[in-house]
Amino acid sequence: MTRVDASVIKPSIDIDELRTALAREARALGFDCIGITAPGTIENAGKYFLEFIASGGHGDMDWLAAQPERRVDPRGLWQDVRSVIMLGVNYGPDQDPLAILEQRTHAAISVYAQGDDYHDLIKKRLKALARWLVATAPSEVKVFVDTAAVMEKPLAQTAGLGWQGKHTNLVSREFGSWLFLGAIYTTLDLPRDEAEIDHCGSCRACLDICPTAAFPVPYKLDARRCISYLTIENKGPIPREFRKAIGNRIYGCDDCLAACPWNKFAQEGREAKLAARDALRAPSLAELARLDDAAFRALFTKSPVKRIGRDRFVRNVLIAIGNSGDAALAGEARRLLEDASPLVRGAAVWALGQLVARDECAELRHAALDKESDESVREEWHAFS
Repeated sequence: MTRVDASVIKPSIDIDELRTALAREARALGFDCIGITAPGTIENAGKYFLEFIASGGHGDMDWLAAQPERRVDPRGLWQDVRSVIMLGVNYGPDQDPLAILEQRTHAAISVYAQGDDYHDLIKKRLKALARWLVATAPSEVKVFVDTAAVMEKPLAQTAGLGWQGKHTNLVSREFGSWLFLGAIYTTLDLPRDEAEIDHCGSCRACLDICPTAAFPVPYKLDARRCISYLTIENKGPIPREFRKAIGNRIYGCDDCLAACPWNKFAQEGREAKLAARDALRAPSLAELARLDDAAFRALFTKSPVKRIGRDRFVRNVLIAIGNSGDAALAGEARRLLEDASPLVRGAAVWALGQLVARDECAELRHAALDKESDESVREEWHAFS
């Protein structure tokens, strides 16, 4: 959350002219869409959010359950807010994100994480737009980009940027599934945009493609089954029941986004910093498995991947190696049986068990259990007994 205070008193300005100028300035700063809504427009979303928390669907993301009243209404976060300006940046990919899933010895990294961290880029733009707004119309503002108790997607829908599809993500008629969102809360009473309606109809493409059946019903997500949650937010071993379904997805999952038919109208993103780096389009699992902490940090400089750390990342790589069907990768798993991280060792045990004969695993198991003190790793070895 960032707050900008008015410091210069300007003459009064026509509110409609201000709205037009605000949209023009937003696009000049690199935003692809803008909409304005009132703070009291997401009551239904707030109700669904509380039900989501009560069901435990948020898993270990405890911050979601903390002070829910601050999330279900923007005024719970800042009581003086009178208008919410929602902004979007298109990050549409230049190729089909699902194609990499067929390359089992290479890694699939979610589209949003193949370039620079969008938080940094969008926050700078939000601050610049907020400064412009304050200088043009004295007011107080606060800016947010996925860093505070803000329900960006419901607010974006009431601001007309798109609608929350059956996969719970925002869908735009102009940009498909590929929008990063940011918000500016302001004390100005600005003209509101018309809310977008739901255009999903009877389509189930996003629900049916989910590898782990993470949607118990349309419009509801159980994060505990979501590959994005399992590979990013989950700090422990990935539950065995989901390992096969993860395939070669090592950071996030784009399946439900990419399957949406509205992507036929999507456009390739125009921001170079958000474009996929060549090194992250389809990296070799073998090369990723060899990353130590320094090499991991170097490869993922300015990337959102960096925040999960090397150990969780290599855990994910090992699950993908186990799913590769390539016995030549067994050597990578075997080497990582000696890794300093129990999280990595445990994943290496599972990966090796998918790629080599059971009698070979049995021989390794006896030797490993003699010196293994971590209970979670021992459980992985016992799974092969």
